[in-house]
Amino acid sequence: MSPSAPSVAILDYDAGNVRSAKRGFEVAGARAEIVREPEPARRADALVVPGVGHFGSCLTQLRRSGLEGVVREAIATEQPVFGICVGMQLLYGHSEEGDEPGLGLLPGHVERFPAGAVVPHMGWDVVHAAAGAEGDPLLAGVAGDRLYFVHSYYAVPSDSVHVVARTTYGGVDFPCLVREGSVVGTQFHPEKSGAVGARLLSNWIASLG
Repeated sequence: MSPSAPSVAILDYDAGNVRSAKRGFEVAGARAEIVREPEPARRADALVVPGVGHFGSCLTQLRRSGLEGVVREAIATEQPVFGICVGMQLLYGHSEEGDEPGLGLLPGHVERFPAGAVVPHMGWDVVHAAAGAEGDPLLAGVAGDRLYFVHSYYAVPSDSVHVVARTTYGGVDFPCLVREGSVVGTQFHPEKSGAVGARLLSNWIASLG
C-alpha cells in the first residue's frame, strides 16, 4: 500500500462488519484502519460509517461510542464520509425502524418495503444512474452493473437532488447511492460486491485527491 494513499477510518461502534469494510477499502487503494476512539478518527483523511441491523440500535451504539460527534464534526468541516447500508440511512432525519432521530443531513426519511415485497431484499441488483447523474464519476464502470444488497428499509427522499443512483425492488424505485457535499452513502454493500464494488470504492478514493 502506498504511503501516499488516503487514510480511511472504519468506525467500529459495534454495529457493522468492520473487517469486511476494511478489506474492501484496502483492495480499492486506501490505507484503512478500524478505529473505536474519536482522536484516530479525526486524524484520518476520511471516515467510513458501516451499519448492519436495526436503525435505532445503530444510532444508540453510535452515540454510546462517542463517535457520533466525530461524524457530525466531519460533516460540518467537509471531511469525506462514506456511509454503508444502515450507515447511509442514518444520514436521514428518521426511520420507521425505531424512534431515534437520525443525523438529518439529507431531506427525507426511511421506511419499510411494502407488505407485498419479500424482505430482506437480499442479493444482487442492477444500479442505475439517477436522472441527471449519468456522468457522475462515482458511477464510472458501475452504472448498469449489479451490486450486493441486504436490507428491509429504504430511503424516501423529500428532495432528490442528492440521489446519484437508484435500484428497483418490490415495486419501489429507491435511492441506492446518495451524495451531499463531502458525504456519500450506499444502500448496497460495495465491500461485498466484488470487482464492481471495488471499482466504486476506487472512484470514491480517487475523488479524495
